Amino acid sequence: MHKRYNAGRPNDCYCFDVVEEKPLLEFLLENVKESRNKVKATLRGRGIKVDGKFVTQFDYQLKPGMKVTVSKSKRDDMQLKSRYVKLVYEDKYLVVIEKNVGILSMAAGHSSLNVKSVLDDYFHKSHQRCRAHVVHRLDRDTSGLMVYAKDMETEQILEHNWHEIVYDRRYVAVVSGEVVEEGGTISSWLKDNKAYMTFSSPVDNGGKYAVTHFHTLARTTEHSLVEYRLETGRKNQIRVHSADMGHPVCGDVKYGNGDNPLGRLCLHAYVLCFYHPVTGEPMEFETIIPPAFKQLFK
Repeated sequence: MHKRYNAGRPNDCYCFDVVEEKPLLEFLLENVKESRNKVKATLRGRGIKVDGKFVTQFDYQLKPGMKVTVSKSKRDDMQLKSRYVKLVYEDKYLVVIEKNVGILSMAAGHSSLNVKSVLDDYFHKSHQRCRAHVVHRLDRDTSGLMVYAKDMETEQILEHNWHEIVYDRRYVAVVSGEVVEEGGTISSWLKDNKAYMTFSSPVDNGGKYAVTHFHTLARTTEHSLVEYRLETGRKNQIRVHSADMGHPVCGDVKYGNGDNPLGRLCLHAYVLCFYHPVTGEPMEFETIIPPAFKQLFK
């Protein structure tokens, strides 16, 4: 039997003692007289504390002796509100977000719109004593999934062990022309020139070796929807390798051919899977393929 008592203001929240080990969502469904959707919304809205700290993980493992506090008031003020950044997952060590087009991953130049500053503002408003630490980047006009560390130690683990920690990273793109192959692999050496253009070479040009696997999802005579899986993570890798195939990413002003059916760079990071840098558990995230991409192939 879980002991129930009030904490803080009398009618503001409920508090529970944990007497047996179980996942947080299961515990809440047993103790809070609300629907599953409402309980999940309270979790996402930072209305749950475990031992005084906000927790948003559904599968957070509770242990005997812990105290769970459930806020009855809405915490909409605590949620991340941005047209450019959607919070997908959060725990005490990291956040996973979905980035929209038109925002940088981190600051570049004076007062530029960037994900890091949006997250730092969110952490400040939700009274979290942490900052967003950049682990990897997406171009301004690429959308999709990213992970940010909340402390320097987690950032260092992710940065120094990135290729061991990340076990699946996939993008989807609308490319120019009909890709007739079902799939394949592109590999080359990539090197930047002084104008920051990345050049591809089939032989070692002093750059970095890059490997991209592709799989064609849909095609018309004008465009193809292609999934790319990164074996290496080099700057502009997909965009350059796509151009190497003779099918540049649509909307790519740097490596493209002027084909831009959707008025944007048609590249989206839609799968991100990694081992949690602290707990070691597999973390798997997938977003939908942008509807506008799929619309071209109906």
